[in-house]
Amino acid sequence: MTLKNKVEKVVVLGTGGTIAGTATTASDNLGYTAAQLSVQDVLTAIPGLATVLQGRTLVAEQVAQVDSKDMSFSVWTQLALRVQHHLAQSDVTGIVITHGSDTLEETAYFLHAVLPAAQVATKAVVLTCAMRPATSSSADGPQNVMDAVALAITVGACGVLAVCAGVVHGAQEVQKVHPSRLDAFSSGELGPLGYVENGGVRLTRNWPVAFVNIAQHAIEDIANLDNWPRVEILMNHVGASGAVVDALLSQGHAPDAQPVRGLVVAGTGNGTLHHDLEAALVRAQARGVRVVRSTRCASGSVLPTPGDALPDSEGLSPVKARVAMLLALISPPRPERRGR
Repeated sequence: MTLKNKVEKVVVLGTGGTIAGTATTASDNLGYTAAQLSVQDVLTAIPGLATVLQGRTLVAEQVAQVDSKDMSFSVWTQLALRVQHHLAQSDVTGIVITHGSDTLEETAYFLHAVLPAAQVATKAVVLTCAMRPATSSSADGPQNVMDAVALAITVGACGVLAVCAGVVHGAQEVQKVHPSRLDAFSSGELGPLGYVENGGVRLTRNWPVAFVNIAQHAIEDIANLDNWPRVEILMNHVGASGAVVDALLSQGHAPDAQPVRGLVVAGTGNGTLHHDLEAALVRAQARGVRVVRSTRCASGSVLPTPGDALPDSEGLSPVKARVAMLLALISPPRPERRGR
């Protein structure tokens, strides 16, 4: 069969989550168990998919089966390898990943950072989720999957994206902002990339630009890791002290303990820190631990000021700053960004 005659494919990679969850009654939208149905079962229950695919073949693959609160580095590694593999296939139009909502933003940013820029410059990787289990009488997963497929096959779509409740977000900005609402995600000050409306995509901003100058073998580096570096997140608050920092650093002296190599602190306001906490973080930095300041504010970026003792997160939320730090420790030097 020639390349011209090949049937285009959309690959759906399943990782579990609420979208594959079940409850004992159709009215229960909270007391469910996530990650119970296979991705194939989830897709089979969506009769409208054939229309959305427009003659393309749908390929389902189960990469993992987890509640996303339990997402792990090993699943991230396997997911990145499978996405990279499928993106390299000439007959694959785009990729959809079904994922739990709780850590979707971290997985999206991870993939945004490690996937080869040349691959995601021409194809879209779309994460989607659900806020209600598959057994709910008002399940939102089926429509989210159809929207994700529609987005993945849209002409010109590229980069790592997320779609939930018809709203399209880029991996760099997407953030879960509500624990139960169907439209649970936001892109902060920049606003969403667009909307999926009646099977079509309406853009409000340009498609995201991939990372440039990232370590060439980032995914291979990750796949060969025995242990990921340990990076923890702290928060500034009333009465904050340096005790947690000191305790984390002292753990590295215990037998078989993995030393902390990085700390991300969610500061108040513009990354401000209680003086005791800041002093402890400066000491940690002097000992070779990487330290970055983000903000606990739901939107906005930390603006650097002259004389800052600790570097800022360059606009990343605490959880995404942690992902960036992990990857910088695994595959230095730290990648440059463009096109925010």
